[in-house]
Amino acid sequence: MTADKNYTTPHSTHEVFNQSTPFENGNLFRSNRALQDALKHHMPQLNTAELDALGALMGSSEMIEHARLANVHSPVLHTHDHYGHRIDQVEFHPSYHLLMSAALKHGLHASPWERDPGSHMERAAGLMLFAETEAATLCPVSMTYAVIPALRNNNTIYSTWGPKLGATIYDSRFLPFNKKTALTMGMGMTEKQGGSDVRANTTQASLDSYDAWGERWRIRGHKWFFSAPMCDAFLILAQTKKGLSCFFLPRFLPDGTLNSIEIQRLKHKLGNQANASSEVEFYNALAWLIGEEGRGIQQILTMGTLTRLDCALSTAGLMRQALSLTLHHTLQRHVFDKALISQPLMKNVLADLALESEAATALALRLAVAVDRSENGNDAYETIIRRLLTPVAKFWICKRGSHFTQETMECIGGNGYVEAAGKGVMARIYREMPLNSIWEGAGNIMALDLLRSLHSVRGKEALAAELSPAQGKHTKFDKAVNWVLQQVNNVPEEIQSRLLTRELALVWQAALLFQQAPEEVFTAFCNSRLDQRSDVFGLLSKNIALDAILQRAMPLYA
Repeated sequence: MTADKNYTTPHSTHEVFNQSTPFENGNLFRSNRALQDALKHHMPQLNTAELDALGALMGSSEMIEHARLANVHSPVLHTHDHYGHRIDQVEFHPSYHLLMSAALKHGLHASPWERDPGSHMERAAGLMLFAETEAATLCPVSMTYAVIPALRNNNTIYSTWGPKLGATIYDSRFLPFNKKTALTMGMGMTEKQGGSDVRANTTQASLDSYDAWGERWRIRGHKWFFSAPMCDAFLILAQTKKGLSCFFLPRFLPDGTLNSIEIQRLKHKLGNQANASSEVEFYNALAWLIGEEGRGIQQILTMGTLTRLDCALSTAGLMRQALSLTLHHTLQRHVFDKALISQPLMKNVLADLALESEAATALALRLAVAVDRSENGNDAYETIIRRLLTPVAKFWICKRGSHFTQETMECIGGNGYVEAAGKGVMARIYREMPLNSIWEGAGNIMALDLLRSLHSVRGKEALAAELSPAQGKHTKFDKAVNWVLQQVNNVPEEIQSRLLTRELALVWQAALLFQQAPEEVFTAFCNSRLDQRSDVFGLLSKNIALDAILQRAMPLYA
């Protein structure tokens, strides 16, 4: 029996139209006027050629595809080889290694520690650009950056490892440190029973002997979160008779044999899919003391200030990418016979999002400036600013990230919610956002850290100096600054610490916007954040210069 051709021939029921094109092949640095103006304000002599090159690379279709592949093909743990030998190796997709190679090539890891003043600022800007395209691979990059000050407390280890921790030719091979072109480092602090309370850690260290690297100890215990387990070494915390201490734990021992680090499993996470987070056990693993025995908390706090900086930076980068995706979509999508971006209510939402993104960029980069200047020349003023701003920036920017991305996803609609085999970039950003708020201390930890900083440094004068450029320029700003400085002077009770952290973040952002952004940006920010106190995006008043704000935020194309 012959079938009727009318039933066997496929027919097109529609053509695809009114859909936005992929957002790719634009220069992320050239598009980011907020970042450019912040850099010009803080360091006008900075040569931005390297950032321009990185912006072009991370905006390219090739790197966007590598980001997709690295997240779709999650890391795989191999505990044993096919002969039964314990190997504890994690296999990554080739795109992960290509992304890591790009990060090291552009000096986003430990390179700034051996470069000229301004390198930490330039590195911070580069980290934001990289995070726009792929943030998960930045975990080992950030930790390699953050361990350097602590590692310097053991001169022998630092002199051996330091040059390769700053090397820019990435080496993915699982080999002893002396056979590789570049090295990366991770951290292992968190245990099941402790979480943020590392003093509750139970991992034990017992003195073994002394060798060329100093005091060698045997480690027995576990870590509940052990990120990037394929790094070449880790800084961990373990208990000694004198208390919690910091140790250097390599994957390979100096004689080339594997250390006793057993990876139990990889974490099945909401986001951060390209990065391998694991649980590990130490069975008499060998490690070397870093710094003074019993003062591990102090070593960890040094690292924490730097990883918290990177939390703020990468969140600001993710926010910028979410905004760019949304602007790109609403420029092309038409509703009721005109572009979505032209619809008055949508324009209000988009302009409000643009304000939030620029404010996050300004605050994160100001913290990077404080790190740079306090590390290069021991600037006392910037050391105080760094101490105060670290918990503020980490708390507020990372808190806003999830709310921000939910709104951008809503602007795009159903397509923003769809994963599409990893091509749904907005969905990946949304899943990534909560991590930075949790990692390296959640909101309460940051608020408490701000209170501690107010007790430990004379911060009121420094804060007043930071906020003074914008005083007298907006009545609500002046009122908010007076309240903040009064609270800083009296140091509120713990229960009010989150309120102070938020208010300090807002006035600090406003002061920075006054100095480095157009007047309409500063005015709109003060009106919406300090006067109107908007609890959702899109409540800007009708006298705000929406078109000017949006034009400033628009992505550029190659």
